[in-house]
Amino acid sequence: MITVQNIFDTLCSFAPLDLQLDFDNSGFLVGHPNQEVNRVLLALDITGPVIDEAILKGAQLIISHHPLIWDPLKSITSSGEGAKVLRLIEHQIAAICMHTNLDITSGGVNDVLMQKLGGEVKGPLDQDGCGRIGHLARQIPLEEFLLDCKRILKVNSLRFIDSGRPVYKLAVMGGAGSHAIEDAFLAGCDTYVTSDIKYHQFQQAQDLGLNLIDADHFCTENPIISDLAARLQAGYPEVSFIVSEVHKQLIQSI
Repeated sequence: MITVQNIFDTLCSFAPLDLQLDFDNSGFLVGHPNQEVNRVLLALDITGPVIDEAILKGAQLIISHHPLIWDPLKSITSSGEGAKVLRLIEHQIAAICMHTNLDITSGGVNDVLMQKLGGEVKGPLDQDGCGRIGHLARQIPLEEFLLDCKRILKVNSLRFIDSGRPVYKLAVMGGAGSHAIEDAFLAGCDTYVTSDIKYHQFQQAQDLGLNLIDADHFCTENPIISDLAARLQAGYPEVSFIVSEVHKQLIQSI
């Protein structure tokens, strides 16, 4: 019998909780550790529709990247943020959330993002170990790289600054990485792919001569979900690991 605790232990061996940053709330957040598991749903976030999907598909566990519970969650009722926790408890669905520890760990969010974009990982980007620096196999024009980003990450649009340089030495950070623009520049990168960039930060990149690409928070982190599902499936062939079909890029554009 495979339990929630078995799967949690495996996740922690891959992405230890002591790697998470101080503000974070990664871990086993809802459920009974000894609950038997035969079906697991994986999604970047535990949203209402994701919970509906887990119920419909008979999952006993949801594994997400972003934590379901943040401080301060002061009540668990049928309204507000506590409603999701209550629904999980009512349907006996456990929740494990692996956030910044999964960003930082080897083989985690940022390694997968770099590899998806065709780069070879050379090291971390910032002082916390988030983000990655790497090299592409060849130097390519930014226009070509942008098309590759859009296709590979399945993002509906890109925001970017073209600083007139081809792409070869690449920095990436899944999710919000605007704080590391200068880190990418100081590391000698010509291009930085991340998300949640503000106007003045695009100006900063332009002044530094750095190509800066905002490829959406969801789209830069979501590649880890299918990778993690495949990794867990190989370790637990008797359990079905399913990637959410309802959780998609939130921010739309035309």
